[in-house]
Amino acid sequence: MTEQKQLRLGAFMRPVSLHTGAWRYPGAYPDANFNFKHIKSFAQKLEAAKFDAFFMADHLAVLNMPVEALKRSHTVTSFEPFTLLSALAAVTEKIGLVATASTTFDQPYHIARRFASLDHISEGRAGWNIVTTSNPDAALNFGLDEHVEHDERYHRAREFYDVVTGLWDSFADDAFIRDVESGIFFDPEKMHVLAHKGESLSVRGPLNIARTPQGWPVIVQAGQSEPGRQLAAETAEVVFAAPRDLEGAKSLYADIKGRMQAIGRNRDHLKILPAAFVIVGDTVEDARAKRAKLDSLVHYDSALASLSISLGHDASGFDPDGPLPEIPETNASKSSREQVIRLAEKENLTVRQLAQRLGGYGGLAFVGTPQTIADEMEQWLFEEGSDGFNVVFPFLPQGLDDVTDRLVPELQRRGLFRRDYEGTTLRDHLGLPRPENRFFAQVAQAAQ
Repeated sequence: MTEQKQLRLGAFMRPVSLHTGAWRYPGAYPDANFNFKHIKSFAQKLEAAKFDAFFMADHLAVLNMPVEALKRSHTVTSFEPFTLLSALAAVTEKIGLVATASTTFDQPYHIARRFASLDHISEGRAGWNIVTTSNPDAALNFGLDEHVEHDERYHRAREFYDVVTGLWDSFADDAFIRDVESGIFFDPEKMHVLAHKGESLSVRGPLNIARTPQGWPVIVQAGQSEPGRQLAAETAEVVFAAPRDLEGAKSLYADIKGRMQAIGRNRDHLKILPAAFVIVGDTVEDARAKRAKLDSLVHYDSALASLSISLGHDASGFDPDGPLPEIPETNASKSSREQVIRLAEKENLTVRQLAQRLGGYGGLAFVGTPQTIADEMEQWLFEEGSDGFNVVFPFLPQGLDDVTDRLVPELQRRGLFRRDYEGTTLRDHLGLPRPENRFFAQVAQAAQ
């Protein structure tokens, strides 16, 4: 008998909601994005619901939007990911902890060390979301006058991945013998000096941290551009995608999994988890009314700023009641720009309508009852649009409670989601293999 496919569910939690009006919704915590007590309770509720992972995006600059829009944003102040996830590791036991870290504005040794530490502290629950950072203002915070070119960022990211994973393999799994009688703490023959010298990076190594419980923290990648898809196929174990509909998702799914197979990777060793905005109601009409209320809390200044960010182009001079004009190529995220342009063309939206859509949340949304949302998620899973979802909550705490207390039980009733964790690590939850040490795999096999 073939085992039934099950959904993987992550929770997108930085910011705690991507919707601009989330902090203003009746009953919501206005400070939910920067209140540790609240965030701790969210993580514990998600773990009780058996979510795979708590996922943190990151920004290395205050978002580049006009002050009139910026002053309405609940994301201006947010915790640094490693600090927060290390704290959450102490108050949770099973849920995965995924942090975003940039390959453009950090160094491989720093990244390798932080994630190795988090994986040890959490006993095998860490994941690294590899980003190249699309916000041009971030460059100004790191000594640059302008942003690094898109293709150059991805070229560096590919080499960066090789260096970080090489550093994680600095020690064999059995290198630390800690023999009290002989006084030998570790075997130097089981330590590898990376000595990497590449086009963008030069790192000697070894990392000064033992190999982690998972071997490597889980590798997550979010890009959907051509370089991003190739990087995902070569390196990722989870893809955090943003398709707007099932057909687009199926195309992305087939493309990335096909690229994996072409280079000899097992397609089951990567899980594609689109972001999904989920609003649960007693009826479909009730859920839609919740969304309408939420969208009504978005100020037009914020909506226009969101459109500008998505396009990588200032939209303030556009005719608000006219169609979207031709947008030139920019150095910002190409996949985001293309999706917005397609959305405007597909639905024949004016600039105002497009801005209002994006100003709240313009991505994939499941708005309905537990039953109708479960129907949609099941379709996506079995038609290979995704392996699960990274859930975006509309407002907190109620929007999160609606998912954990109402939607998850419906998914469990259908056999689409676990009733309990079957392992202890994030790799266990996602059904991913533990990577062999590239430098000591044969030694480890001989020892067995």
